[in-house]
Amino acid sequence: MTVLLGDNIISALGFTAEENYRNVKQGISGLDFFADRYDIPEPLMASEIDDVRLNGAFEKISAEFSANAGKDKNGERWGACPVTSAYHPNYTKLEKAAIVSVAGALGNTGIDLSGENVLFILSTTKGNIFLLNENKPEGYGRDQLYLWRSAELIARFFGNNNRPIVVSNACISGASAIITAQRELRSKRYDYVVVVGADVLSEFIVTGFQSFKALSREACKPFDANRTGLNIGEAVATLIMTERPENEVESGSVVFVAGAVRNDANHISGPSRTGEGAYLALRKVLEGIDPAEIAFVCAHGTATPYNDEMESVALTSAGLQHTPVNSLKGYYGHTLGAAGVMESIISVRALKDGTVLKTYGFETPGVTNPLDIVTENRDTAKRYCIKMLSGFGGCNVAVLFAKMMR
Repeated sequence: MTVLLGDNIISALGFTAEENYRNVKQGISGLDFFADRYDIPEPLMASEIDDVRLNGAFEKISAEFSANAGKDKNGERWGACPVTSAYHPNYTKLEKAAIVSVAGALGNTGIDLSGENVLFILSTTKGNIFLLNENKPEGYGRDQLYLWRSAELIARFFGNNNRPIVVSNACISGASAIITAQRELRSKRYDYVVVVGADVLSEFIVTGFQSFKALSREACKPFDANRTGLNIGEAVATLIMTERPENEVESGSVVFVAGAVRNDANHISGPSRTGEGAYLALRKVLEGIDPAEIAFVCAHGTATPYNDEMESVALTSAGLQHTPVNSLKGYYGHTLGAAGVMESIISVRALKDGTVLKTYGFETPGVTNPLDIVTENRDTAKRYCIKMLSGFGGCNVAVLFAKMMR
């Protein structure tokens, strides 16, 4: 069984998974109204990682790991030491947050991340895209623009010399990375996989969504009749995964059961109107599972007209129209490549806690296929939950988690 050994979330709502879950359960949103961000004159509703807190946490982690910094295959020292040469560039905000997140997930697991039996997977859509700017800050290596380079820097900080995997598949990247991790574990190539989902905001990202007229100046309202668009946010989340026999998995813990990716190739940026890809992904992970056993579905729920409508069609087609549905976008905004990992962590903690979290911002049903959108936190004794996401290019994913009950 695929066991989740450690987790962490770095976001506007906290620097641990526990802190994030507690704030979401209490109905606290990390969204805020910003003006004059990223050299853009238009105001923005978004969530941001606190730079001051992040830098302090990174310095602390650097000091803790400096004595155990590893070496790469060329004998060069990596991790937890000043890196300023062309070969050892400074860490960007994304890389710092990823390192802090991995260290937080590592906790007391006792895993040696430098071991050859450990694989790092980075899920991100844009990485350090800000380095394309002509007025980019000084001190970063040009190669940090490449996603593989950021993945390598993160892994090398912990002394890991294996070649990391990068998963960059629009909004489904994080969940796709979790599926990839399970495949790597079951192939027995690795004993542990560290999955890091990370994206931070930049002028490129904000103006890109503005060009679609997709951003709302108010807190988003998933599945609501009065929704006016999405918010974006930044976050980094980490899951450490391994495989164990069922009899070694503690009762009450949550395991990753299965995942499915399906592409309906509807449009480069618009979701399918029929929800075909999302339905096919749901149908796959529901094989052998009674929909009545599903505690909740954490939908993509971006609060855009087409996405929410499409998901309502897919969920109804999959027989989940009476299953509690929530969206976490009202707490964080859309965190791009981090969303699949972060929202899975929140969902797993809710399932373990026996709680179905409410959808922040939802008031009035606004999709043609009626769904049971959760408006207040509920108790649940059911053992399964589903996380679904959809993205540009018609990509769709569903992942299934289960609480062990004996």
